[in-house]
Amino acid sequence: MRHSTIWLPTLLLLNLLVFGLALGWGSIAIDPLQVFAGDLPDWQSTIVMELRLPRAVTAFAVGGMLALAGVLMQVLLRNPLAEPYVLGISGGAAVAALGAITLGLGGWWVSGSAFVGSLASMLLVFLLGGRMGYGRGDRLLLTGVVIAAGWGACISLLLVLGPDQSLRGMLFWLMGELSRPETPWWALLVLALALAAAWFMAPALDLLARGDEQAAVLGVETRRLRGVCYLTASFLTACAVTLAGPVGFVGLVVPHLMRQWLGAGHRALAPASLLAGGALLMLADTAARSLIAPRQLPVGVLTAAVGVPLFLYLLQRRGTR
Repeated sequence: MRHSTIWLPTLLLLNLLVFGLALGWGSIAIDPLQVFAGDLPDWQSTIVMELRLPRAVTAFAVGGMLALAGVLMQVLLRNPLAEPYVLGISGGAAVAALGAITLGLGGWWVSGSAFVGSLASMLLVFLLGGRMGYGRGDRLLLTGVVIAAGWGACISLLLVLGPDQSLRGMLFWLMGELSRPETPWWALLVLALALAAAWFMAPALDLLARGDEQAAVLGVETRRLRGVCYLTASFLTACAVTLAGPVGFVGLVVPHLMRQWLGAGHRALAPASLLAGGALLMLADTAARSLIAPRQLPVGVLTAAVGVPLFLYLLQRRGTR
């Protein structure tokens, strides 16, 4: 199955099925076929267009961003356990975004703060764990875990200092919150541009994954490539955190599963991870808002329920090897 030629239609069909499920499943069941045919009563059309469609698009965009960021970070660190949440990148973006909210700022201030926070956190990981990514992957990973713990303490402090009336909303957002009032179509454009960059860089990423020296001998400008991957992963993480808060383990679970299915070639791994990440988070969000309806679960709780056991399994397997 590693060189399967049916991965693209399979993942596209999976996304279509999950998207239909996301539009139709909930406390009020709606036939997905009627949704796609446009044959809905006005009240059902309002539910779909104003509530479920924005959530489904947001979930797909966030899942795709986190999965693609995970692919790039795993190349940078040459470690399959690397991903935005584990390395503290999501935590840095969350601290900066919460800081902007605490100061009463909103809109693009929050988005810009999240980007600066993710960039600063990733910079800390590379500077402390090894000179801009040239250290051992395990050392960088452990550094990221420690930095993530530090960001967790900063988040606790911001929650204490924040206004009481927004405390519940901030807590829910920190566990993954996808109920947006409008559809973030811009996020799909960001995804398309990031995927195009990853597709263009795929041959060089394949070489970089084997080691800096081997890639440099074969003509890859490793410093420039690392810089592009670094900025792209940080930007994707910042956008994802801005849209949904720090959702964990999507960037770990999805690239690992796709690598097991398709192999390590990034020409297939990058788009496959994007599509699978989008489908996974759409499915998780649909379950989060439907399992105990009318109450909702934070989507980060469900992704962690899958990601934590898999992370421990991968960590144990690496230790055994």
